[in-house]
Amino acid sequence: MSTLISAIGSGSLVGFTLGLLGGGGSILATPLLLYVVGVAQPHIAIGTGALAVSVNAIINFVNHAYKGNVRWRCGIVFASLGVLGALAGSSLGKAMDGSKLILLFGLLMVVVGILMLRPRKIAASGPKPVDLEMCIKTAAVALMAGAASGFFGIGGGFLIVPGLILATGMPMINAVGTSLLAVAAFGVATAVNYALSGLVDWTLAGEFIAGGVLGGIVGTLASTRLAAHKNTLNRIFAVMIFVVAAYVIYRSFGTIVTR
Repeated sequence: MSTLISAIGSGSLVGFTLGLLGGGGSILATPLLLYVVGVAQPHIAIGTGALAVSVNAIINFVNHAYKGNVRWRCGIVFASLGVLGALAGSSLGKAMDGSKLILLFGLLMVVVGILMLRPRKIAASGPKPVDLEMCIKTAAVALMAGAASGFFGIGGGFLIVPGLILATGMPMINAVGTSLLAVAAFGVATAVNYALSGLVDWTLAGEFIAGGVLGGIVGTLASTRLAAHKNTLNRIFAVMIFVVAAYVIYRSFGTIVTR
């Protein structure tokens, strides 16, 4: 019962953050599964978290697609190429020592926290011609974002959104909506790869996802009332990421040293 409560509660926190801020919350999935829910193996936490991330992305993607914010052709191409990177990245992650992988995950959290603390507004330059240069840029960004997503078991939206804008020149709202298709695809690819090695806890994933749906509803409702304070909320969340990152690095580094 305690595992059920902690799983639903942790999922709710991730979903609430995603609904409130529109992104970033998925970076907390793996640490919550490890240190709150109590998953013993880092790889199972990553595989299970990747599945939860993909479901959250699909739910948010449906909303953006309904509003017409998705550039389908670009999204399908980007997701298809990125899946190759996600499969390669997740295979590399599975082969790596779990403690070292979580240590790198903690360092990644620091980077994400910095990006949230000092957000950079990337202005769209308008639609770019579909030429060889654009295709190469899009392919490179897709493969790199997919590889990072698969390696760490994260959504990777903080890489995908600016990458889409720089490569294609699409507006921010379209980049956000389109990125969710890629996030969902990368998460599914990573989860399947981990599942083939028996590294996904399906029951736990269901509990975590259920909590995420509930938290997402509350977070979305709260976002309308707190829209004027979004920058402040981003800073608070960034500080929370730094605190969690410090704990993740401390625990994983301690495990490595004591071996």
